[in-house]
Amino acid sequence: MHVAMVMDGNGRWATRRGLPRAAGHRAGAEAVRRVVKIAPDCGVTALTLYAFSSDNWTRPSAEVSMLMRLFARYLRSETAELAGQGVKLMIVGRRDRLPHSLVKAIDAAEQATASGTRLELRIAVDYSARAAIRAGTLLPDVDLLIRTGGEQRLSDFLLWECAYAELWFTERMWPDFGAVQLAAAVHEFHSRDRRFGGLPNREAV
Repeated sequence: MHVAMVMDGNGRWATRRGLPRAAGHRAGAEAVRRVVKIAPDCGVTALTLYAFSSDNWTRPSAEVSMLMRLFARYLRSETAELAGQGVKLMIVGRRDRLPHSLVKAIDAAEQATASGTRLELRIAVDYSARAAIRAGTLLPDVDLLIRTGGEQRLSDFLLWECAYAELWFTERMWPDFGAVQLAAAVHEFHSRDRRFGGLPNREAV
């Protein structure tokens, strides 16, 4: 199954604890590590994470620069572990506006994990679904969309691919998201009657 996640709430998580927003983003990176490790055991074969939208460039330049450094650091520190776990990493979104050092880290990580077959991990960076639709660069259909942080909207993420996705929202901030929450979302997904425009199973006979 293809699960997509809007990883929301890093900054608010930090602010509520009297910490700088950067601490929330670092905690968010730890949550990514947890979720990627457990996802295949939950039946997830493809995982797409919304890390940085094209709209996020409007944030303060210091925070954007910190996020770019964090992305590069994550890739450099996690690539070997991802390869060992059988994870194939792909970055989706524009690359022409990313720092050169980050693009180099992306290229190296994608090459090192290209043979992974246990989980396809896509991280959306400088991503806009509207732009992707206009360019025809679409991903496989999403089965389950998870959004943390209490908001209930797609925010220009995989609009085409989520046409028939089941939506699962939680008030829990992304840094506090882990195996228990992912398992709960997947369990609820399997309990829903996905009709794709048809009749409920009980009425189809």
